Amino acid sequence: MELITTHVNADFDGLASMVAARKLYPRATLVFAGSTERRLDDFLSSDLRNLYHFSKLKDIDLSAVTRLVVVDTRQGDRLDRLQECLGNPSLEIHLYDHHPDAPGDLRGSVEHIELLGSTTTIFAGIFQKQGINLTPDEATLMSIGLHEDTGSFLYTGTTPTDLQAAAWLLEQGAKLEVVNQFISRDLSADQVALLSQLLKNSSVYSIQSMPVTVSRLTLPHYVDDFSALVRRMMVMENLDAVFTLVSMGERLYLICRSRIPEVNAGDIARAFGGGGHASAASAVIAHKTIFEAEEELLQLLYHSIRPHALACEIMSSPAITVTPNLTHQQASELLTRYNITVLPVVEDNSDKKYPKGLLGLVSRRVVEKAIAHQLGTRPVAEHMSTEIGTLPESATQTEIQELIIGHRQRLIPIVQKKNGEEVISGVISRTDLLNLLVNDPDRQPRSLLRQNEHPSTGRSRNISRLMIETLGREIIVLLRNIGETAEKLEMRAYAVGGFARDLLLQTRNLDIDIVVEGDGILFAKTFVGKQQAKLRTHEKFATATVSLPDGQRIDVATARLEYYVEPAALPIVEKSSLKLDLFRRDFTINAMAVHLNPDRFGLLIDYFSSQNDLKERRIRVLHNLSFVEDPNRIFRAVRFEQRLDFRITRDTEKLIRSVVQMRRGGQLSGLRFLNELKLLLAEDNPLASLRRLEGFGLFPLLWPDLRPNLKIDRRFAHVMTQAEKAIAWFRLLYLPEKDKQCEYWTVRLLALFSRSRELEMRHFCDRFEASPKLRRLLLERKHKAEAAAGAMLRSTSLRPSEIWQLLSGLDNEALLFLMTIARKKHIQQAVSRYTAELRSLKPLINGKDLVVLGLRPGPLFANLLKQVFAAQLNGEISSKEEAVNMVQRINKTAGRSRNSGNR
Repeated sequence: MELITTHVNADFDGLASMVAARKLYPRATLVFAGSTERRLDDFLSSDLRNLYHFSKLKDIDLSAVTRLVVVDTRQGDRLDRLQECLGNPSLEIHLYDHHPDAPGDLRGSVEHIELLGSTTTIFAGIFQKQGINLTPDEATLMSIGLHEDTGSFLYTGTTPTDLQAAAWLLEQGAKLEVVNQFISRDLSADQVALLSQLLKNSSVYSIQSMPVTVSRLTLPHYVDDFSALVRRMMVMENLDAVFTLVSMGERLYLICRSRIPEVNAGDIARAFGGGGHASAASAVIAHKTIFEAEEELLQLLYHSIRPHALACEIMSSPAITVTPNLTHQQASELLTRYNITVLPVVEDNSDKKYPKGLLGLVSRRVVEKAIAHQLGTRPVAEHMSTEIGTLPESATQTEIQELIIGHRQRLIPIVQKKNGEEVISGVISRTDLLNLLVNDPDRQPRSLLRQNEHPSTGRSRNISRLMIETLGREIIVLLRNIGETAEKLEMRAYAVGGFARDLLLQTRNLDIDIVVEGDGILFAKTFVGKQQAKLRTHEKFATATVSLPDGQRIDVATARLEYYVEPAALPIVEKSSLKLDLFRRDFTINAMAVHLNPDRFGLLIDYFSSQNDLKERRIRVLHNLSFVEDPNRIFRAVRFEQRLDFRITRDTEKLIRSVVQMRRGGQLSGLRFLNELKLLLAEDNPLASLRRLEGFGLFPLLWPDLRPNLKIDRRFAHVMTQAEKAIAWFRLLYLPEKDKQCEYWTVRLLALFSRSRELEMRHFCDRFEASPKLRRLLLERKHKAEAAAGAMLRSTSLRPSEIWQLLSGLDNEALLFLMTIARKKHIQQAVSRYTAELRSLKPLINGKDLVVLGLRPGPLFANLLKQVFAAQLNGEISSKEEAVNMVQRINKTAGRSRNSGNR
């Protein structure tokens, strides 16, 4: 006899896995080991229970069982009475489970054990490999189990494989309206009252500097799905770890929830004879009062929870170091270049990632004083501090505080053993610790927080829920794959820049920029091998571009630092840490990152209070020399200000005006500037941005070749408004996709030069190093459009064939520029008619048709076809037959003329 079963208090994942297992074991009997949740009873109507052939345990002869298929658990004591058959001779045990290994686990002759979000996911993978299809009802039940155990993909144990399983189940016909009916967690009035009692009976214990909530409640009878209340309390109060003891009737239950790695809910539950995951677990406690259980629970928590290793998380890596023979003057240059205040002195820093042989520390204050005393050429070894403390990567917050606050050490080198030698893997500064204490409410002293007040932002917070709501499943799966690839390579991967910014603005942005702490190119090559994608690398900048089969593009960069040898010069690039990589960016709102590695997926990293600036809608630079180093950032500031409806801060405006006053625009790289101008003009309605640039006094730097004191007057604003009207009109046309291709930024650039000669346009192209192709197109479009405008201005009644003759050589950009500069309405009407109607007409006949008519190819062919097409455009003929007749008439007339000439 074959049985399929799951744990007592079966949930939807257990039920779905039992039904799924039946497809692999069609002769097996389905039987529950014990009680089930009430929601399962609601789902399993009598008809559905009979459909899947569930049997009652009392009707089973346990001694006759020869194969036992156990799903969603491996703990024998969770099988209740079914444990009796475990001693049957020659019993085969087949196990399907997604929980981590635990003491007392059963062993099976067949085992499918994977650390996934649900056991349902395991079966979905098996079915896909074996080509087994599901009915819509089966797919729906499996979807309910998957959603329940992953918290609709919000629990930390969720994996990319779970999301892929969900997608496959939808393809199999899963009904989401049914899933929502059974997964929805709206509270009833009774549940709200219970939740209120639960909150009143909760206490917070600080165990190893981590807040753990323990609650207890005594109820006269059993309450179904009490775990939903615990989960709701956890979300409402933003709790990291919750342990609830609830006595219901004659039984005592322990419900464990945790979302931090230091507190393993599964370990605690197993100590009480239960089981589950690190994030969610439960147990039924026998022979103890609720107070005895609470005492034992607290002892277990104090024994099990270990201090959080913070050093490896907050350190900056790789460390910037110097050797002892470096002079104070050279050290000063490094301190300024990297914007730091202390340098570790080491014996050997040839390995930039792991310098070794720590000798001491030298600070900016010491270096500056040495230079002031004319000791700039002396080595730093003479004045470095040698009595310094170090910490390992596993160091806790307490140890970090002890060194920085207790011993007043400005910088802590973080060390580790590598190949038998002690090397520096990173450093922690006083600022790092201050950010940790001030911006993270979980580690902030309670006295610094007002009662019932929550900080508006923090240095880091998990935004995985926001990611799921904003990005959709496909992108989430892609990001998780990126994180898993980095994890396998022992690297860290982050989504950065505009992608992180727009996530917080709840705007879908699929321009994915990835920064890797490690070797970005190696990461990209490894990732491409798994995704069947195309790869283009840029060794000089340690970057790569990945193009996926569906067209999605991912830009990958090695965490790097850019510094500038002189103002407005091109940057020098060096490998760096995430923190320094973010510091090199243009504005605070673009200096955030989202962690993608599995253990910290969705963790937002914010070193520079970027979230505050985003909330206050501010554009602010990261340091005061930002525009001096790269004046192109001025145009980005203006572009972001207008696009996002933000405002440039007063200090940032002051820095812009200072750079403009210095008049360093001539040192800009022409091509880099042209790219920024292209992006600005590609925005919708860039007139506001142009007004802003004019207000900063940038017009003389932008186009000194145009007329003196160029400003946005009524005529300037009028021509730019006309360009926007022309673009808006063109976008509304119902044209084939191939006919709608247009680079709108060039239309706006041509509009800017509409009152200038072609000579000024040539100077512009020369000055900003436009490519030969762009240079040719700009000049051609300007010349052809202006020539057409002049010709059409002289004639107010143009026939269609004349319109076609004047405009057939103009592309979309030139046509829109012509509409922009048209001084008469009949010109705009002619352009509109040509674009929407005339240019799509195909000639009724061609050269082959003339040959069929007996005409010999020659110089008259083109003229003859031109006459016929003109008649077609003017509406004089409308069919091929009429076109043939016209050809014959023209040919006959031409023949008579030739004959009379011969006479």
